[in-house]
Amino acid sequence: MKRLVFIALAGLSGSIMAQSISPELLNKYSDRLKDDQSFKALENAITGHDLKKLALNRANAGTHDHEFKYRVDVSGITDQKSSGRCWMFTSLNILRPKVMEKYNLSSFEFSTNYLYFYDILEKSNLFMEQIIATRNLKMNEDVGPYLADAGKKENGQTVSWLFKSPIGDGGVWNNFVNLVDKYGAMPKSVMPETYHSEKTRTLNKLLNRKLRENGLALRDIKNEKKAREAKEVMLADIYKVLVLTLGEPPRTFSWRYKDKDGNLSEAKEYTPQSFFKEAVGVNLNDYVMLMNDPSRPYNKLYEISYDRNVMEGRNWRYINLPADKIKEVAIASIKANEAMYASCDVGKQLNSDEGLCAIDNYQYGELLGITFGMDKKQRVITRESGSSHGMALIAVDVNKDEKPVMWQFENSWGTKSGHDGYLSFTDEWFDEFMFRLVPQKKFIDPEILKILDTEATILPPWDPMFNADE
Repeated sequence: MKRLVFIALAGLSGSIMAQSISPELLNKYSDRLKDDQSFKALENAITGHDLKKLALNRANAGTHDHEFKYRVDVSGITDQKSSGRCWMFTSLNILRPKVMEKYNLSSFEFSTNYLYFYDILEKSNLFMEQIIATRNLKMNEDVGPYLADAGKKENGQTVSWLFKSPIGDGGVWNNFVNLVDKYGAMPKSVMPETYHSEKTRTLNKLLNRKLRENGLALRDIKNEKKAREAKEVMLADIYKVLVLTLGEPPRTFSWRYKDKDGNLSEAKEYTPQSFFKEAVGVNLNDYVMLMNDPSRPYNKLYEISYDRNVMEGRNWRYINLPADKIKEVAIASIKANEAMYASCDVGKQLNSDEGLCAIDNYQYGELLGITFGMDKKQRVITRESGSSHGMALIAVDVNKDEKPVMWQFENSWGTKSGHDGYLSFTDEWFDEFMFRLVPQKKFIDPEILKILDTEATILPPWDPMFNADE
């Protein structure tokens, strides 16, 4: 039998004992409801119907026409299917228009399966390297404050965090940059999707099971050289599983295309790296991650330790800014016909049927007779809210004073989701539920860019703010 522990709480008038739920308290609550004449009717309605449908604010229906004064030239909606690769689709989607314009194409898609293969392989290697680096720490051992560098004494929570989720298909912008810098990119036609790239749950589950087993074995090998020799054998098994489920990525390929005018190009040989250089031709280092995290000081540089997918790659690094500063950058980019990687807490107040996000789409408080009063900062620190999904920010509508009133995402959930695959959202929703934006440097105030030259504050990867986009 579990022992009940009563904790003395210090109050202004002395100590008070923690209170359990008594029959008297239950009677008090029940009697209070009986005095409400309309409560029984409300109970009957709610118990038999979907809360979300009952809470829908029908005054918002049909109030937005999904037309925008400023909109990036985009064409075609992608579909990540049952996978957490939104960050990868979004990153490729902001670059896709450049390929279509260069070759005069009516449609084009990159191979996400190609990058997904190397993303999981690299994450597996990184996990095992991190296990080797921390193998002398006990799991959950409290050894003092968190320190980011592997050569320093670290909190034992690091080890538990590593084993919690060795790999996954979620990510953020820096993961994409790490992959393309190392492996390039290719058209979808060269390495198309497979059953397991579109339905990743089982593959991820099995690989995590094997990696946890590998991690325990590596922690028992005290000699670092022998540990890395064992890791190389273990990584060969991961590679084999990925080939069996995703196919083996080609090192070279031939590609030709038919343009809008029906002209067929000559076939040309590429490596993934040469294809990205020719077809896209942008420097990914020209993009900067901005973030709106009201739980931390603004106008500062932050870096998330361990938050990368490639051993030698870059961690998640961002400038924290107020929402109004991020909006200024976003508007400038959209006016210049440049889409941006963006991420948000998409599930909050999303009306999928209308393709609309508005802070009053669902009136749960009014329906239930309670108040939901947390602000954005409070939602972040209590894990009630955080970024959960990446999409391309492509449009903004403004009032007569050129102030934003509505925005639009290009999503990667297929054309049947939202408004033909797009999601529109109010400027108020931007303030509450937008978190990350990755514009090009040329749209950012030079004074803000100077923050990149300052020393970053290092944060732990288990912080409530830092969820991967899925």
